Amino acid sequence: MIVLKTPAEIEKMRVAGQMVAEILAGLRAMVAPGIALIELDAFAEREALKRKAKPAFKGYSGFPFSLCCSVNEQVVHGMPSARVLIPGDIVSLDFGVIYGGFYGDSAITVPVGKVSETAARLMRVTEESLYRAIDCADTAHRLSDVSHAVQAHVEPRGFSVVRDFVGHGIGKELHEGPQIPNFGAPGKGPKLKAGMVLAIEPMINEKGYDVRVLEDGWTAVTTDGGLSAHFEHTVAITDNGPLILSRI
Repeated sequence: MIVLKTPAEIEKMRVAGQMVAEILAGLRAMVAPGIALIELDAFAEREALKRKAKPAFKGYSGFPFSLCCSVNEQVVHGMPSARVLIPGDIVSLDFGVIYGGFYGDSAITVPVGKVSETAARLMRVTEESLYRAIDCADTAHRLSDVSHAVQAHVEPRGFSVVRDFVGHGIGKELHEGPQIPNFGAPGKGPKLKAGMVLAIEPMINEKGYDVRVLEDGWTAVTTDGGLSAHFEHTVAITDNGPLILSRI
């Protein structure tokens, strides 16, 4: 079911989304060779609590951390640990909060020191695809237009779109309808309506799109060892076009 939000509810979600954006900006500044993933997790949790918000992921379906940290070939849901980042790594940081009864959710992928040209291009193309998708998040389009915008930008540039994980509606629940694949033909699915709020999140691989989940039950990795990048924004559909809620 797709739950439409009122303007007042969207404003509450904007406050939550801005908190996430501020915390991700702080995390981005911390990412450097020598920092441990668990330090990033501790910072994210501390900053959420400082804002009287609850980390959205901690305890969600048993996930034991506040932050998802996915390094290199890890696609999503990577678990913070004592692992230390080294030059050339890329790390996806996915974070959410609950504030005022609503969720905020966003993700970025960050280079660690100097990275390869391929890694830099993968991150750039993935982020570009997110904004191509957001450009379609208005009342003139259907849901699959958002999905198609990602695929149409990514695949001609030699990268692949993850099939096993998708974006989602968001509001009083972290995962609401509709599911939002990052691939598919345009012009299909429900017409986008003012009041929909979507977590749009391209997950893009350097090589093939196949993934598998590790024995920890959470961490998804590319099956071929290729790099993966992930960017996400929470976006409200309005009569005046898309409104990105998860940025400062």
